[in-house]
Amino acid sequence: MIESLLIANRGEIARRIIRTASRLGIRTIAVYSDADAAMPFVREADQAVHIGPAAARDSYLRHDRILDAARQTGAQAIHPGYGFLSENAEFAEAVIAKGLIWVGAPPAAIRAMGLKDAAKQRMIAANVPVTPGYLGEDQDPARLQREADAIGYPVLIKAVAGGGGKGMRRVDTASDFLAALESCRREAASSFGDDWVLIEKYILSPRHIEVQVFGDTFGNVVHLFERDCSLQRRHQKVIEEAPAPGMDEATRDAVCDAAVKAARAVEYVGAGTVEFIADASEGLRADRIWFMEMNTRLQVEHPVTEAITGQDLVEWQIRVASGERLPLRQDELSINGWAMEARLYAENPSNNFLPSTGRLEHLHLPPSVRIDSGIEQGDEVTAHYDPMIAKLISHAPGRRQAANALAHAMASVEIWPVRTNAAFLSRTLKHPDFLAGAVNTGFIARHLADLFPSTEPDERVLQAAAAALLPTAAQEPWTALIGFRLNAETSRLVSLEIDGRPYLVTLDPSRRRSGNGPADVVFVDGAAWPFSSPRADHAGGGHNHADGAIIAPMPGTVITVSVGEGERVVRGQPLVVIEAMKMEQTLSAPFDGTVMELKVMSGAQVTEGSLLVRIEGDQ
Repeated sequence: MIESLLIANRGEIARRIIRTASRLGIRTIAVYSDADAAMPFVREADQAVHIGPAAARDSYLRHDRILDAARQTGAQAIHPGYGFLSENAEFAEAVIAKGLIWVGAPPAAIRAMGLKDAAKQRMIAANVPVTPGYLGEDQDPARLQREADAIGYPVLIKAVAGGGGKGMRRVDTASDFLAALESCRREAASSFGDDWVLIEKYILSPRHIEVQVFGDTFGNVVHLFERDCSLQRRHQKVIEEAPAPGMDEATRDAVCDAAVKAARAVEYVGAGTVEFIADASEGLRADRIWFMEMNTRLQVEHPVTEAITGQDLVEWQIRVASGERLPLRQDELSINGWAMEARLYAENPSNNFLPSTGRLEHLHLPPSVRIDSGIEQGDEVTAHYDPMIAKLISHAPGRRQAANALAHAMASVEIWPVRTNAAFLSRTLKHPDFLAGAVNTGFIARHLADLFPSTEPDERVLQAAAAALLPTAAQEPWTALIGFRLNAETSRLVSLEIDGRPYLVTLDPSRRRSGNGPADVVFVDGAAWPFSSPRADHAGGGHNHADGAIIAPMPGTVITVSVGEGERVVRGQPLVVIEAMKMEQTLSAPFDGTVMELKVMSGAQVTEGSLLVRIEGDQ
């Protein structure tokens, strides 16, 4: 068994690995950037080594600094977690060359599955079904356009070195293809250093089914059944579950057998996930499920597999890397109940789900479900890393029970002042179509009107806020006697503001403030509503597109600036692209006019609300 383990990662996955390693009696070593010096994973490790500035490229992506930390601390092995260097074959080889144990996939397997076109060719040879498309080396835009035209729209452009939803564009018409190709290639080059793409047929009723596989150094390969990750937004997984709804035994056997074939084809060792796309227009069928890609690492959603199988997948990783055989044979693994995982993000659903940053002054996560989190109350959510605050995981005998438990847990989340998607997730889990198992990757877009948290407070919010303000209101002569009757309870009219908007509330005399949480925020069904007494100067205001001011909708880095001062622009013309937390936002001209002010340049760091460009409209 490994005796000392360095975790080349951060946050939630670092804590997750530390938890299992510590239980096994393994000494743990964390590495951390400037931004993470006070984070929980640093405190919980037996040792911690500083490896550089906040930017991942200067810290968590630096091979040399991580290997130097391993040398300094006498680490025997390195676990890369997921993200960062987890699927970097060069780093894996460097670890092995230093005589250290690599707790991950073999470098050859990483390379074999790292380029999507080559991986598909290998799967075809292994008799694993793949999605129809173009995998050729001719990357001329005109050739790619012709191939897309031949496949038939819609098509999906995918970076061959991509992952995590980056470097991917859906194209619905031939006229949109070249612009989408250019955008996809730019993002792929920025994220992966490789702008090669492949073209796939876009499945109109797609389900995202993935299979957890494990291999050891003795040639044994097993699967731990499937997960359904169809609930996605912008190609990012939002809710995952295991097993997959509507999966019959014959289809399960077929897709899991294909996953094992895929793993054997690359002589796989360790934890991996084989991802499939299913055409669910007629339900899940074995002849309509195709290989997409293989992730040669542990997945963010691995807890749902742990829940239904009763296995610790990090422990499996450590044992296999230590040279042991797989803990169980295929016939010793079975499905027990249903599990669901939802990703709680620091993002503002009412602002197009853009990232939200800041200090978590108040944080309450419900104890009724499993919580995997990298952050605690008082910690800072920064723009440097992924915006996930926590994963909440439920496990129950049946699917509806698991969904109800997770929905209730999400509705109990209290976080402030950072905005989150908790209310959005709770609504999703309660939606009748979700509960019926009618899910595919278009579910969120199709039901957005039902799922989007209301921007208007309901009566529960108004009553709770008014009750909290009552002591102040009671001292005001113009409200103190409103509704007063002898020998009866007093009703009061309370004037207040919620999220800067004025309201006049008739307070239910039975209402009392609960006393939980911040004094100026109401939490209802996972949503946070800041309230206050009315301001004398309440008049709204602020910059908007009407005055030609283009404002940063989130903190981040300016990726491109497409205009200059004095330049003429037309409505809809891209002006600036901002990136934060793995997401690009393109800001466009709201009307025809002239650029009068340009406040940023490429590479600049901007804060939310800062002026980027001002346009003067045509007269």
